[in-house]
Amino acid sequence: MSRKVLMGSTVGGALFFMIVGVIFWGGFNTFMEFTNTEVFCTSCHEMDHVYEEYKDSVHYKNVSGVRAICADCHVPKPWGAKLWRKIQATTNELPHKILGTIDTKEKFEAKRLELAENVWASMKATDSRECRNCHALEDMMLEEQDKSARKKHTLERKMEKDETCIDCHKGIAHKLPEGYE
Repeated sequence: MSRKVLMGSTVGGALFFMIVGVIFWGGFNTFMEFTNTEVFCTSCHEMDHVYEEYKDSVHYKNVSGVRAICADCHVPKPWGAKLWRKIQATTNELPHKILGTIDTKEKFEAKRLELAENVWASMKATDSRECRNCHALEDMMLEEQDKSARKKHTLERKMEKDETCIDCHKGIAHKLPEGYE
């Protein structure tokens, strides 16, 4: 085989795999982003009543007109963390969808405390990373907050108490589970 043929085959093969890779990556990433849409999140009937609760929350409708959708609170923005969250959803949540573990409001409510505690623990472990995508202590206008909130939203308090957003703001977008103290 001549050197030109070998070089052409190598370059051609590399180009082929790059093109296939770009197409695969584009499709994969597009699908992953589609699974972050409100339409996708609310497409399961199990989420109907949870979505209705959210529509009554400050994260849905507020004076600023800024709306947080499901993925803003439940899916990390950094790509690696987002991919890991999608893997968790596929291995932990999808089987329960198929098995019908929470396919009725009653079944969902029976597991709500456990589900909420899992989300809260995850948020605590990441220092409420998803909250901080929109809310930053250093950007808060503390002078506009009531005395109690102003006292709690300081970096000193956060460091002293090892608290994060979710410690005080459980139930901000969904009702608190029965049995939660």
